Amino acid sequence: MIRDPDRIARLFHAACLAELDALKPGNVHRHGGSPRHGLTVEDFARSAAAAAPALARPAPGLGARILAAIRATRAVVETNTNLGIVLLCAPLAEAALGRRPGEPLREAVVRVLATATPVDTAHLYEAIRIAAPGGLGRRLRYDVTETPPVPPRTVMAEAEDFDRIARNWTRGLGDVFDLGLPTLHALACRGPAGDLLLTGLHLALLARIPDTLIRRRHGTRAAAAVRRCAERLWPRFLRDPEGTRPALVALDRALARRRWNPGTTADLVVATLFARALVDDGAPRCQTSRPVQGRGQPADTP
Repeated sequence: MIRDPDRIARLFHAACLAELDALKPGNVHRHGGSPRHGLTVEDFARSAAAAAPALARPAPGLGARILAAIRATRAVVETNTNLGIVLLCAPLAEAALGRRPGEPLREAVVRVLATATPVDTAHLYEAIRIAAPGGLGRRLRYDVTETPPVPPRTVMAEAEDFDRIARNWTRGLGDVFDLGLPTLHALACRGPAGDLLLTGLHLALLARIPDTLIRRRHGTRAAAAVRRCAERLWPRFLRDPEGTRPALVALDRALARRRWNPGTTADLVVATLFARALVDDGAPRCQTSRPVQGRGQPADTP
């Protein structure tokens, strides 16, 4: 059980940097040239270094942890680089620091999210306003310009149909624990290593879940089109990961030309890496798992 704040900060930082090393079609990464979407790899690396200590502070509470990480990020970059990452990883850090003896990480995450209070909502909303993510629009209820006196799960439930991160808050980080971790563990047994291992994880998630950042910015059809591209590439990747690189590069360039950035998928990759590190200190485990056995995609599309 990892509960040391410095260790948790290092694991989070390492997960962020590892994600940047992988060829993830459409995202900012070290293979894709820079800048993209107005951001560079260095922007994300600085953000990770700044956010890590704040995210792992011993006892600020969930909302305060998020706000501290976003404030630290904004001190080193001028735009949103990691709000989604922080929103997914802060519950993991909070759970790891406050785990009860023998309590599995996922149970601790569910408890942290279920017991968050309106005070956490106030911190969360301030963090969102500081980060100023694109594509939010205006909402009739619980708009980010206000601070509703309700728990975070209430406002996240209102947003879960158009924001996958919100959906993960209402479902105990289900995409991380039910899809990301089993897929990552199974891929580790199949052979792809290094950056290709994380490329496979990204492709599996993208084939399974239409990216909600693309959906908010460019519409449902664009998100569905990107998911179908990933779905077609997924079985090819399983057969020959290295041989799929040219197709991945072509998809990467096509998405970059259209400015279709599957940023929510990249956030889920970081959260999955961080969760794996907290569960088993980063050591990949081999296991057979349904997420890599599907016909053309990891599992049935929701």
